[in-house]
Amino acid sequence: MTYIIAEPCINTKDTACVDVCPVDCIHPTKNEPDFEKETKLYIDPEECIDCGACEPVCPVEAIFEEAATPDKWKQFIQIDADFQGAPPETAAPLFVISRGQTAP
Repeated sequence: MTYIIAEPCINTKDTACVDVCPVDCIHPTKNEPDFEKETKLYIDPEECIDCGACEPVCPVEAIFEEAATPDKWKQFIQIDADFQGAPPETAAPLFVISRGQTAP
């Protein structure tokens, strides 16, 4: 089971989770070119080792175990997975999805 980052991270992007991740599975980091363009951070489900180190340090409580993700944020499970291989323009509509609107 992997962890995901849900809606509370949008426009926050606190990187405490990045700092404690032992496998660097949370992106984009402040040093990556897409950091300023993205509205939230993402956990790569292929790289995540399910250690849970990120969850307690998130100041906005946006990180959940996949199975414990609140129903209202279940779409972020797929959003995190899709982001890892998606070009930035594909990931851009995430804010619209997070506001409860239908994706284009």
